[in-house]
Amino acid sequence: MDSIIQHPTFGAGRMGRMTAEFNWASTPLGPISSWSKALEAIVSLMLGQRHPICMFWGEQFTMLYNDAYAPLLGAKEHGALGQPANVVWSDIWSDIKPFVDQAMSGDGTWAEELPLVMTRNGFDEETFWTFSYSPLFEEGEVKGMMNVAIDATAGVIARRNQNALQRELVHRVKNTLAVAGAVVSSTLRQATSLEQARATVADRITALGNAQELLHESAEDTPVRGIVEAAMKAHLDRPDRAVISGPDTRVASQQAVGLSLAVYELATNAVKYGALSDDAGKVEISWDLTAGDRFTFTWQEVGGPAVAKPARTGFGSRLTNKIVAAYFEGQGRTLYNPDGVRFELEGIIHSGQSDQVEIG
Repeated sequence: MDSIIQHPTFGAGRMGRMTAEFNWASTPLGPISSWSKALEAIVSLMLGQRHPICMFWGEQFTMLYNDAYAPLLGAKEHGALGQPANVVWSDIWSDIKPFVDQAMSGDGTWAEELPLVMTRNGFDEETFWTFSYSPLFEEGEVKGMMNVAIDATAGVIARRNQNALQRELVHRVKNTLAVAGAVVSSTLRQATSLEQARATVADRITALGNAQELLHESAEDTPVRGIVEAAMKAHLDRPDRAVISGPDTRVASQQAVGLSLAVYELATNAVKYGALSDDAGKVEISWDLTAGDRFTFTWQEVGGPAVAKPARTGFGSRLTNKIVAAYFEGQGRTLYNPDGVRFELEGIIHSGQSDQVEIG
């Protein structure tokens, strides 16, 4: 076994010590004392760098790496030093082999945010990498390659989440504008004078703004009736368009936000496509609380146009059926019955709840 004292150019870092002390005689590279000057110089250069770097050397692609690269291996690092690269990275070898072949042919490579599904920690993990492979020469022949890598996963995921948020913001703005348009057109149909129309439109647009605000701010122990009425107010052109019934039930702030999201989404769709898009249609909203704080909530549209099940479901269905249901540790489902859309929610009430539920 080689001693670190014999190889001071490997440095005092963790991988410098491990490289110097490793039993290289058990690998195709042989003991360090037999290494060529080119190989020893390349290894010393790599170990001295703070950028994540690994290298493959020889016909078996024996792997070496520096301190900065070690965390990129995850749980694979145990036993990785001195192993063939195709063994260490067996899970992605078919994906990176074309880059390896190009580098070993003498041409450098470059990849930006390449998606790779790794099992470096014992489970499938979506990752993204920006990296270059460079050929390593000895006496004019390519003997290996060096990989300078950046784990770009965090940046790609953050950008993806930001894009999703932007798309959802556009969706919400479009819905708000659609509701505002329906409010204006409905008011003009029913108004007997311009003055009445102006005042009613102003009131309903204000109500729409208040309903939007409730999606973000809600006090502890909010009454369910107050949540429903606030979320519905902007969507109704007449009081009799919504029949609201249920016991005096209160929910904590996060469940209030979730329920408001569901009612607002359902009301928006009802105005655009369902019962509230027709002068004769209405919505029946009811809830109940049974033993064990079991909460049931029902939205039933009646008297509107015939309903057809949508060809595809979007964020709205996921919101009501899954995301909102998660606030109540329960289940939600939307039924597209021909005589009217029906939404059912079952779950548990948590009074004074402060935990947050992620929407994503």
